[in-house]
Amino acid sequence: MPTDVEIAQAAQPRPIEEIAAALGVNRDAIRPFGSDVAKLPLSLLKAPRQRQGPSRLVLVSAITPTPAGEGKTTTSIGLAQGMARIGQSACLALREPSMGPVFGTKGGATGGGRSQLLPMERLNLHFTGDFHAITSAHNLLAALLDNHLHQGNALDLDPRRVLWRRVLDMNDRALRRVIVGLGGPKQGVPRETGFDITAASEVMAMLCLAEGLDDLRERLGRTLVGFTRAGDPVRAEQLGATGAMLALLQDAIEPNLVQTLEGTPALVHGGPFANIAHGCNSVVATRMAMHLADWAITEAGFGFDLGAEKFFDIKCTTAGLEPAAVVLVATVRALKLHGGIAVRDLNTADAAAVERGLPNLEKHIENIQHFGERPVVAINRFGDDTPDEIDVVLRACEAMGTPCAVSDHHAQGGAGSEDLARTLVAHAQSRKRPFEPLYERQDSVTSKVEAVATKMYGARQVVFTKSAKRDLREAERLGYADLPVCLAKVPGSLTDDPSRRGRPRDFDITVREIQINAGAGFLVVLTGDIVRMPGLPRSPLAERIDVRDGRITGLE
Repeated sequence: MPTDVEIAQAAQPRPIEEIAAALGVNRDAIRPFGSDVAKLPLSLLKAPRQRQGPSRLVLVSAITPTPAGEGKTTTSIGLAQGMARIGQSACLALREPSMGPVFGTKGGATGGGRSQLLPMERLNLHFTGDFHAITSAHNLLAALLDNHLHQGNALDLDPRRVLWRRVLDMNDRALRRVIVGLGGPKQGVPRETGFDITAASEVMAMLCLAEGLDDLRERLGRTLVGFTRAGDPVRAEQLGATGAMLALLQDAIEPNLVQTLEGTPALVHGGPFANIAHGCNSVVATRMAMHLADWAITEAGFGFDLGAEKFFDIKCTTAGLEPAAVVLVATVRALKLHGGIAVRDLNTADAAAVERGLPNLEKHIENIQHFGERPVVAINRFGDDTPDEIDVVLRACEAMGTPCAVSDHHAQGGAGSEDLARTLVAHAQSRKRPFEPLYERQDSVTSKVEAVATKMYGARQVVFTKSAKRDLREAERLGYADLPVCLAKVPGSLTDDPSRRGRPRDFDITVREIQINAGAGFLVVLTGDIVRMPGLPRSPLAERIDVRDGRITGLE
């Protein structure tokens, strides 16, 4: 079978004006980026909805990620294509890929096989420049802050208590901790700081949670950047940064319209990681998809315990969104890994290993039920899956009363996901209960963290380090205790230890730091050894990417 990039490069995308027209958007309303990408203005959200009846929002999540791959994005795309094939009006609302993982281990993040987004190479690299705009806006605030220190420090900002770091859309561990301002009095004020990856930028989170430009302006202005020597908070608006940052983000806040290999519309916008941020695409893109189509299909990063929990407890509660259904993606290969099989043995049929890995699937189904939901399980089929292995999963879902469908969208595109689409439609139309948040905003910070750790991860208890306890007291002193919590945790385990697969029991979650993201509107709770600037692996994918005869190769 040809590679993903070869399939994408052989495709003939439809003009973006046709994709917009399928959503009822006039060509004069879009701002094209070439022939196959366009920005959609936020003003479309104020126009009367042309579709009849309510729009339904579908969340796609997954079991705990493994090196075998689960395929949330591929399944989301395949599902949207399958929905179109059975006569439903569907629009995707997905996150933009970060170049860090693209050049690291993950490779491309636009689906795979016959369920991909186009243009694949542009989406995975610079796209419409949204990530660059977010990087620039974030670093502008950092530059203004350091300039304020250099120019006399009228606010009496304490250089030792500056919270605002710089960001870069690249995996670069050497930049995690740096010293700036060296070289003498003319070069600035020396202080310790560092870099995070752009996907972890609070500006990224603010853009993705903002309802529009006015809301984004307010969020930018209230961003906490540090403290004075007297302990008073200093915010971005006090540095005069808000207007210029908003100017850099004016175009970036508009959703990007693209298409699948089969011409299904897709809005790709925003890209916070779920292990260090809230892990969802933008509120405006989600609302736009719901405004323009009958079914809006979105996803949340990593497993349900990370991205999907934040989708419900942060994105939905903040924006007032009500999902109609959850699709939980599982693969036979991943379940075998959770059942103790080594990566090198994944191609060997082993139904018993699938059985041993089922507790991880069962835990995520239980997690979804905490929100008042019962998911549709999508078995993302791989070519070497055997009928016996698939039957193990089907029987387990039947025993739990959970709808389940096998989807072969990677090999067959929309034709391979029609059963999943029909199962989803029937399930969503029978749903009656509204979703329930995991905790209430007025709960204490400790209670909120414990609710996530015990209910989502299955932890025995939460241990707060002395540093985390100090951060907690500071958040309470400043009046931020009513914010939702955004737990930053390793994605490959339900614990904060990446080596523990399956469904671990009798473990503790350690909170080492709590960061106030006042602009985004949540508290980032760092657990275990999680870092906000990933590093490259021993053999990064970047070493295999090239341009041959004008075409990009090696982009997996």
